[in-house]
Amino acid sequence: MSNQDQAAPKWRWSLLIAALPAAVFAAIAAAFLWGLFNNEDSLPSTMIGRDIPEFDLPPIEGRENGLSTSDLRGEVSLVNVWASWCVPCRVEMPLLVELSQTGSVSIHGINLKDKPAAARRFLAELGDPYDRIGADSSGRASIDWGVCGVPETFVIDSKGRIAYKHVGPFNRHSLENDILPVVRRLQQEQGA
Repeated sequence: MSNQDQAAPKWRWSLLIAALPAAVFAAIAAAFLWGLFNNEDSLPSTMIGRDIPEFDLPPIEGRENGLSTSDLRGEVSLVNVWASWCVPCRVEMPLLVELSQTGSVSIHGINLKDKPAAARRFLAELGDPYDRIGADSSGRASIDWGVCGVPETFVIDSKGRIAYKHVGPFNRHSLENDILPVVRRLQQEQGA
């Protein structure tokens, strides 16, 4: 066997070893891109189908009514967890205000770890869609609800069970195609 014949396999191995890191990087990048563009926006929640947690929150300063477990039984409603320091909450607030003006569903709020004056300014500036707001200054009630960030919106059935959870700010598409169909179905079931 000539030196040239022995050099060919060594050269191939050298090329393979040199290409291996690039191939691994390409595979990781492909997996990352696939996950980025092929994900489902909803996060699974162990709370779906369960009774809402027991809680009793005082009202935010300047409001008469807080929010408790008993307030969320008897009708289909939305519970929106929000805070004045939450930028995405500002994004969805105009849609919440618009929805509240239709009167199609009761909307309640849990104000998470907020300063009372900041919460009042937020509502004065952007509108107040809430029938009741509970001040969760410690964050304990939100933890019990399984909240992982703000905003989050829950659809509650008339028996006080969580039927749907939307994580993050909703837009018109997610409101009309994800949240409101659940509300309407539950309202029809309640009336039946």
